[in-house]
Amino acid sequence: FFFFLVKRFREPKHERRPWKIWFLDTSKQAIGMLFIHFANVYLSDLTEEDPCSLYLINFLLDATLGMLLIYIGIRAVSSIVEWQQWESLRFGEYG
Repeated sequence: FFFFLVKRFREPKHERRPWKIWFLDTSKQAIGMLFIHFANVYLSDLTEEDPCSLYLINFLLDATLGMLLIYIGIRAVSSIVEWQQWESLRFGEYG
């Protein structure tokens, strides 16, 4: 979280998100990292492989295929939200 704090304070003051929104966004990333960590530990026990090599494989899959799937999903949901004109479901609009 230290680097998230550094990043937050390097943003211009008029562009900073409120603390509550910032915390929710960063905790979402922390939960994802914890999930990957425990999945890696579980898989390394099951396969008796080196945990470091499994972590590298998990990271590379997450950083490539995972990001591509997230991008496609966000584009699809954004298109549906625009088409249906659901104002409260627009990405980045916190109200």
